[in-house]
Amino acid sequence: ASRLAPGQNMMLYAPLLLGAWLIEALFGWPKPLFSIIRHPVVWLGWIISAADKQLNRPLWPHWIKYALGGLFSSLLILGTAAFAWAVSDTLPNTWWGWLVECLIASSLVASRSLHTHVAAVAIPLASGNMEAARKAVSMIVGRDPKQLDEAGISRAALESLSENMSDGVIAPVFWGVLFGLPGIAAYKAINTLDSMIGHRSEQHEAFGGFAARLDDIANLIPARLTGLLITLASGRPSSVEVMIRDARKHRSPNAGWPEAAMAGALDVRLSGPRRYQGQTSDDAWLNPGQPDPTAEDVAKGLNIYRKACLLGMVFVALIAGVELI
Repeated sequence: ASRLAPGQNMMLYAPLLLGAWLIEALFGWPKPLFSIIRHPVVWLGWIISAADKQLNRPLWPHWIKYALGGLFSSLLILGTAAFAWAVSDTLPNTWWGWLVECLIASSLVASRSLHTHVAAVAIPLASGNMEAARKAVSMIVGRDPKQLDEAGISRAALESLSENMSDGVIAPVFWGVLFGLPGIAAYKAINTLDSMIGHRSEQHEAFGGFAARLDDIANLIPARLTGLLITLASGRPSSVEVMIRDARKHRSPNAGWPEAAMAGALDVRLSGPRRYQGQTSDDAWLNPGQPDPTAEDVAKGLNIYRKACLLGMVFVALIAGVELI
């Protein structure tokens, strides 16, 4: 039997995403599989990189680059969603077809990999191995690691944990619950476009402008849901106050919500000035007046993250339960 069309029932896909999230949390994306076929995001990256080289010509006018970037981004997103729909529609409506779709969807959630990357910073930082901590944090943030002390490394790790919980976990699950495999695939295309060409730089301001705005829209609700999950997981009502007060101070319309929530949950300050490629970005502090985070706070942040993911799974399970009644 063919599947219902995406969006026909907004709760139709909750069991699929719950299964996918559990698979990813338990097993991640196996390294042997990565070495053989890479990862869907890597495939998207190859396409985006090739288009960037061919269509983003420095001498072309701003409006042409913006139009080409918008057209390419739209085609990639629609093509990715269409491919995911074709895969979903081809799979038989049986338990093993459902399991295969869960496995595919699990590759587009990053809860385990995010925890692994931040834990790789937390462990050497706790033991005082600053060189290893700087090397590990350079894998998840773009700022210059040589300039970072314990406080700087801790801030970078916690900010990456908070923001990427929204981008890499809650947002794909959110869009997957709404629209199934095509929804989660389309979101990953949007997010990958933003991470590769959505920068406010001379090279990508025009070509990636459309992708950056679309990413802001796609993360509008998930970022706020992530902040709420962090505050609930922390058990600190004051975290809500910090989130509401300081989230809009962030340069991103969305990242400030989970980051401010984490700052309030840990009673530390996050964001603030930082250096990217030799240039200082004078960003506002989130939860100003509080101390800088330490290695202990990074460990506490990971604990809050695990609890927040578990809460998220519970909410998706409740939606799935309503569907199955």
